[in-house]
Amino acid sequence: MKISYLIAMIIALSVSATAFAADNGEALFKKNNCVACHAVAKKTVGPALTDVAAKYKGNKGAQATLEAKVRSGGKGSFGEMPMPPTANTVSDGDIKIMVAWVLSQK
Repeated sequence: MKISYLIAMIIALSVSATAFAADNGEALFKKNNCVACHAVAKKTVGPALTDVAAKYKGNKGAQATLEAKVRSGGKGSFGEMPMPPTANTVSDGDIKIMVAWVLSQK
């Protein structure tokens, strides 16, 4: 009986942590002014987040690839408009959370 309670608690905490990361990802995305160039469902200066998530769906290396791209900037993945590098004031941990949130968009 105790094992089933332990398993239920672990599952509940896992779901809560995922939900928290998703909420935190959106908050960080807004706080770091990514919304100046990106919207969830439509292309603005940069690609829609749903388009980014769709492009990388099923790509096991997507998280690391996008973390590097967000940190360093780049161009060519979604057109010629370059994405500037992210300020050094944004931590790698925050980038990791934001990228996970972006990849969760549908």
